[in-house]
Amino acid sequence: MSPAGHPGAVPHKSMITVSIMLATIMQTLDSTIANVALPHMAGGLSASQDQITWVLTSYIVAAAIATPVTGWLTGRYGLKSVFLVSIAGFTVMSLACGAAGNLVQIVLARLLQGAFGAALVPLSQAVMLDINEPKDHAKAMAVWGMGVMLGPILGPTLGGWLTDNMNWRWVFLINLPVGMLSFYGVARYIHDDGTRRDGRFDVFGFATLAVAIGLLQLMLDRGEQADWFDSIEIRIYAVCAFISFTFFILHTATSGEHSFFKVALLRDRNFAMGLAFYFLLGLLLYATRALLPPLLQTILGYPVVTTGIVTAPSGFGTMVSMLVAGRLVGRLDGRLIIAFGFGLTTLSLWQMSGYTPQITEWDVIVPGFIQGLGLGFTSVPLTTMTFSTLDRSLRSDGTAIYSLSRNIGSSIGISAMQTLLVRNSATLHASLGAYVSAAALMMHPDALSRMFNVHTPTGLAGLNEVVSNQAAFIAYLDDFRFMMWLTLAAIPCLVFMRTRRVASAAERSAEQAELQHVAAE
Repeated sequence: MSPAGHPGAVPHKSMITVSIMLATIMQTLDSTIANVALPHMAGGLSASQDQITWVLTSYIVAAAIATPVTGWLTGRYGLKSVFLVSIAGFTVMSLACGAAGNLVQIVLARLLQGAFGAALVPLSQAVMLDINEPKDHAKAMAVWGMGVMLGPILGPTLGGWLTDNMNWRWVFLINLPVGMLSFYGVARYIHDDGTRRDGRFDVFGFATLAVAIGLLQLMLDRGEQADWFDSIEIRIYAVCAFISFTFFILHTATSGEHSFFKVALLRDRNFAMGLAFYFLLGLLLYATRALLPPLLQTILGYPVVTTGIVTAPSGFGTMVSMLVAGRLVGRLDGRLIIAFGFGLTTLSLWQMSGYTPQITEWDVIVPGFIQGLGLGFTSVPLTTMTFSTLDRSLRSDGTAIYSLSRNIGSSIGISAMQTLLVRNSATLHASLGAYVSAAALMMHPDALSRMFNVHTPTGLAGLNEVVSNQAAFIAYLDDFRFMMWLTLAAIPCLVFMRTRRVASAAERSAEQAELQHVAAE
């Protein structure tokens, strides 16, 4: 029986779940596991720090471009076939990344790895929804959400350990046993139901959307390094992305049912609102994960190992809250659970915005754990409600766009918060520096001379470093405060989501036909 059959008749449900979750964790882990290994890669591949960032950029861009096509591929070739090809391709490309001998080889391998891995998360979500009855969707999404959320959280810690204790190549080679187990499980336990959609592929629609998403990701990833719109490169990305997306919208509006993008997805209010909230969730999750380690290491002087230890409880908080939320959905209004999750996230960001240079490890652990709880309480009911009113025929397309919204949200969040950090740091440095004037030095010569010999270039450089650190520290707090207000402002929008699904006559007939088919078997 295919996963698309009646949920109660699916055999080996536990083995299917384990197999697809291995693929999900493998893919999400690779989105962040290579970050900490970049300096080692640069040395091993004789690349500059600017060049080696293409190892991350190529993966992100390829995954973003390939994600929207998941729905069409599934309808044309079948879920199982696409799943197996994706797992096999991702695993082989992981081996190619680990064996790369120069920059060109690893960038090409990462491009293909991102393209093959793009379908793994949306397909695993579609399978989890298919093999579980509607009343168990919340629990299923809790299990699926743990894989999606914990991968990016644990990635840097695991990547740092592998790099320090073994070699940077093991950051990629660790995927081999996971990929082989996942491939065997999917091949053994998932059975294709043989249904296909023979509609023609909308080449123009896909091409315009792919170019727009690819250029947007390039702009966001390269913006800070290239000084944003002061750079011709970034301006070209922005203009071409806007033109391509405009063509995509016009084409979609005039193509009707033949459009690559299923407009019916946006007609579902819950799905449309779910995309917006999942976009915000991606922004909060990845932006905070991108800001906290540099703050702890560069400003507060935490060692890498200590940084990993104090940030890990966030993942445990997410795991606990997802398990609890999976049991609450269906008993409580999902919007209340999401609002509670956003409230916890707001509380954690408020605590982070009150950091001082004298904070202890527990001052980092507690807000991180609370934020983890908030993310778990938000993501499980949000995913369940997003797909509760969506037609089953649109599920593969919907899960692909849903994953894409999180990816774009994370990219925009990281880029926006990093830009805000850099610009606020410069502004605050100028403001603080105004107090370190010649008159101030003359007024407090003894106090300053005990700390710095301000009459020498070395002393002035030390004083400037202190001012820079203080400015950067305040800028980090401003970022946390901005995200806090953004989270708080999103809560009232929950009133636009519906809590229950009203099945259509066609859906009831289809469900009845499935029951009869299962009984006949």
